[in-house]
Amino acid sequence: MAVAAPQGPIPPEPGQLAVERFLEMMAAERGAAANTLAAYARDLAAAREVVGDLLEADKAALGSLAGAWSGLAPSSLARRCSALRQFYGFCLDEGLRREDPSAALPRPRARRPLPRLLTFEEIEALFALAEEQAESERREQVRMLVLLELLYGSGLRASELVGLPLSAVPRDAPLLTIIGKGGQQRMVPISGRARAALSRWLALRGSGGRFLFPSRGVSGHLTRVRLFQLLRELAARAGIAPEKVSPHVLRHAFATHLLEGGADLRVLQVLLGHADIATTQIYTHVESARLVALVNERHPLGTVRP
Repeated sequence: MAVAAPQGPIPPEPGQLAVERFLEMMAAERGAAANTLAAYARDLAAAREVVGDLLEADKAALGSLAGAWSGLAPSSLARRCSALRQFYGFCLDEGLRREDPSAALPRPRARRPLPRLLTFEEIEALFALAEEQAESERREQVRMLVLLELLYGSGLRASELVGLPLSAVPRDAPLLTIIGKGGQQRMVPISGRARAALSRWLALRGSGGRFLFPSRGVSGHLTRVRLFQLLRELAARAGIAPEKVSPHVLRHAFATHLLEGGADLRVLQVLLGHADIATTQIYTHVESARLVALVNERHPLGTVRP
C-alpha cells in the first residue's frame, strides 16, 4: 500500500496576501492604530466569508453582500463597505487588479449621528461644582477638576487624557504634547486656569509612577472606565442627567463652542488631532444664521457697495 507523501502547509490565497499588504500600508503610510487595523481585518474577513477570495471577487459577488448583510445596522454596513472600497483602491494602485468592483457595494443611507451636546449653562454647572469640591484640597477632588479642565479646555480624547505621561506637562510653555491615534504627535494649548489646577494636582499627586494620573497601583494609570464613572458622578451631583455626560461629549463641547466662537475649521482639525478634515466637519452644526452673518462680515465681497 502506497503511503501518501507528506504535504507542506497550504499557502495563503492571493486575496489574503493582498489584505496583509493593505494592512501593512495602512500602518506604515497612514499611521493607523492597532485597533483600527484590527477593525479593517475583521471587516474584510467578514466579506471574504461571503464572496470568497477578495482579489477574485467581481461586481456580482460584491452585490450579493447587500442581502448577506441586510441585518446589519446602517453604521456597521457603512463601515464594512468603506473598508472594502479602500482595499480595492489599494489593489488598483498596486496593480493587483485591473478594475474596481466596489461600485456594486450596498450604499447605506446612514449619517453619522452628532454626539450629545452640553449647553454653556451645563458646562458652567459642572465646573462650579468641581471647583467648589476642589477647595477642600483633597487629592481626588483636585484631580477631578484637572480632568474636567483638560477634557473641555483642550479637547483631549479619553485615552489621551488618562495615558498622559508626567513628562507631557510643560514647565513654561502653555502646551501639552499629546500622542494621539496611530502614534501621531500634536501640541494642544492649556489655559491659565488649567495650569493653575495642574499645579495644585502635582503638589498632591506624589512622586510615584510615570503617568500624570496614576492608578492606585502606581505603575498604571487611571482607566477610561473610571474616568467615565467619575464624570457621571459629578454630573449627577451637579443636577445634570448622567447619561448626557461622557469624555467624548466634553470633547465635542470643546469643538462646538470653539466653532461658535469663530474658530477656523483647520485650526480645530489640528487641535483635535483629526487626520482628515471630513471628520472635523461633524462639529459644524452651528446656527446657519451665524454662518451667513460671518460670511457677510468677513468675506471681501460680503459688503454690498453702493
